[in-house]
Amino acid sequence: MNRNIHSSKPRPLIGRRVVTWFAAAAVLLLAGLGASNARSVGPQTSTSVVFVVPIEGMIDLGLAPFLSRTIGEAKEAGAAAVLLDINTFGGRVDAAVAMRDTLLNSPVRTIAYVNQRAISAGALIALACETLVMAEGGTIGAAAPVVRTAGESKPADEKSLSYVRKEFRATAEVRKRPPEYAEAMVDADVEIAGVIAKGKLLTLTTSEALQHKVADFSAPSVDAALKAAGLSGVALRNARQTWAETLVRFLTHPIVSSLLMSLGLLGLLVEIRTPGFAVPGTLGLLALGLFFWGHWIVRLAGWEELLLVSIGVLLIALEVFVLPGTTLAGIAGVVAVVAGLGMTLVGAGATVAVIIGALGRVAVALLLAMAGTFALLRVLPRLPFGRRLVLATGMEAGLGYVSAPEGDHRWAERLGTAVSPLRPAGIAEIDGARVDVVSDGGFIEPGAAIEVTRVDGNRIVVRRASPLREDTHE
Repeated sequence: MNRNIHSSKPRPLIGRRVVTWFAAAAVLLLAGLGASNARSVGPQTSTSVVFVVPIEGMIDLGLAPFLSRTIGEAKEAGAAAVLLDINTFGGRVDAAVAMRDTLLNSPVRTIAYVNQRAISAGALIALACETLVMAEGGTIGAAAPVVRTAGESKPADEKSLSYVRKEFRATAEVRKRPPEYAEAMVDADVEIAGVIAKGKLLTLTTSEALQHKVADFSAPSVDAALKAAGLSGVALRNARQTWAETLVRFLTHPIVSSLLMSLGLLGLLVEIRTPGFAVPGTLGLLALGLFFWGHWIVRLAGWEELLLVSIGVLLIALEVFVLPGTTLAGIAGVVAVVAGLGMTLVGAGATVAVIIGALGRVAVALLLAMAGTFALLRVLPRLPFGRRLVLATGMEAGLGYVSAPEGDHRWAERLGTAVSPLRPAGIAEIDGARVDVVSDGGFIEPGAAIEVTRVDGNRIVVRRASPLREDTHE
C-alpha cells in the first residue's frame, strides 16, 4: 500500500464500525435461532405411529438437536416409539454423549435398529436405546476414543479413555446390558474370558451380540425389527431435518467450521490493516457469524464465548490503533480469540483430547489467517481490482502536494530527541525546536534519539537513530 497517500477525509471511528459489525452478527444469530426453533409438529395421532430417525454417516453435533426435536414431536403426537435406523462408523464423542443423554431421558420408547453397523460413537447411541435390534450380518463396538491432528488419528490419553469407558458402562447398566462388554468396546485392557483377549477391542457380530445379551433381537428390516419389539402393524413416519438443522450440520462440520474461522479472522485482520474499506471486515464478520450461529444452535457457543471473542478483537484493534508497540493488548487479544473459539468447539462431556484438538484447530486457523493477510496485502495492489483501490502515483512534496511550510524540509536527515511517546505521532526536539513528528511504524519512547528519514507533505517522518549516528550526535 502506498503510504504517501493523504486524504482530507477523516478516518472512520473503529469503535463505531466494530459495534455495527457485531450488531449485524447478532441479528443473524437471533434470526437463525428463531428459524431453527420453528417446529413442524404433525397432527395428533394414536400410538400406532413410530417415528424413524436415520443415523447415518458421521456422528456430529447437528444430530443432537435433530434427535431431541424428533423425540419431542413423537411425544406430542402420542407415538408408540422412536426408532433409530443406525448405520455409522462413529464420529464426535461429545455429540454421542449428548444423544445418549437425550435417549436415556426420553419420555417415548426408543428402539435402535443397527443396519448394518454401529461402530464407535454409534455403539454408545445404540446401547442407550431401550430395545436394541440388529440386522443380520451387523456389527457393534470398536469405540476407543482417538485424537485427530494433522490428518492423523492417535489413541486418546488415559483420562479421556477412562471417561468414555465409564460412559459406556453406565449406559449399559441403565439398559440392563452386561457392562463389561460395553467397557471392552472402549478399552483394550478389558479382558473377558472366552470372548476377548487383553490388548484387543471388542466388536460383536449380530449373533455374538444376541448370545451375550448385548442385543435383544435380530431382524432383516425395519418392519421386522418393530414386529420383534412388539409393534407390528404400526405406521412409520420418517423424521426429516429442517433446513436449519441441515445447515447447522454443514456449518459445524470440522472442515467447514475451520474454514469459517480462518476466513473470519482473515477478514478482520485485513480490515484492521486497511481501515475504511469495510468489505473484508464485513465478510469476516459474516463468516464468524455463521460459525457462531451453527455452534449456538447445537449448544456449544453461548454469550460467554461470543463476548470473549469480541473482547479479543477489540484488544487487537486497540494494539494496532491506540497502543502500538506495547504488545500486551495484542497478546491478550490473541489469547482471548483463541480461547473463545476453542471453547465454542467443545461441549459437555468433551475429553481432554477433544479440547486439545479444538485449540489446535483454532491455532491453525489463526496462523492461516495471518499468512493469508500477509499474502493478500502484498498481492492486492497488483491485481486489477486492487489497483482501483490504491493510488499508484505518490503525491510528493516536490510536485507541489504540500500543506506545511517549505521550511519543514530543513529537518531532513537531522537528529533529535523524542519528547513525548511516538505511537506513532508525537513531539520531538530537533535543533532546540519542538516539532510534530510521526514514527515510521514502531513505538519510540520519550528520551530516545531519533533521526528524520523524510518529509512527506505535512509529515515529518522519524525513526530511532542508529547507534553510530547517535554517538555522532552526542
